[in-house]
Amino acid sequence: MSPTDIRALEDRIDRIESQLAIQQLPIRYALAVDARDLDAWTGCFHPDVDMGRHGRGRQVLRDHIEPQLRGFHRSVHQICGHRIEFTGRDTATGAVYCRAEHEVGERWIVMAICYWDEYARVDGEWYFSRRREQHWYAADVTERPQAVDFKGWEGAGNPALPDAFASWAPFWKETT
Repeated sequence: MSPTDIRALEDRIDRIESQLAIQQLPIRYALAVDARDLDAWTGCFHPDVDMGRHGRGRQVLRDHIEPQLRGFHRSVHQICGHRIEFTGRDTATGAVYCRAEHEVGERWIVMAICYWDEYARVDGEWYFSRRREQHWYAADVTERPQAVDFKGWEGAGNPALPDAFASWAPFWKETT
């Protein structure tokens, strides 16, 4: 093999290994949330994660998320699909579908979620550098999402999907 062929093969192997490592992040995140393992959860994020007006770093992230996790008792996050697009050798973006269930008092809230992720490799390890959650609905398991205007749990906020998809409005504009 020529040096060029060897380098191409090394690049392909690196891309495959990177994709496999990134694919582990959403399930590691889900398991950590469901187990309330805040060390494992924050360990999924870039060491200097940007928390906007709250500051930077994993401790800031932990201080922000812990009170939110206390807002529901049990949870189950089921990863349903994952798309990854590399934007550089050490950066990527992705979208992760998730069905989440949360025990909130006497209610069992079901949510359909899409996480919009940014990933970065630091010292050979892949991390979330940013994670944004948008969802279609949040409703008690005994409710139809439409019956509660798709927002049957105040802890979830207003659903952004499907309207947040860039193709959604143009698609429906053609039929009106």
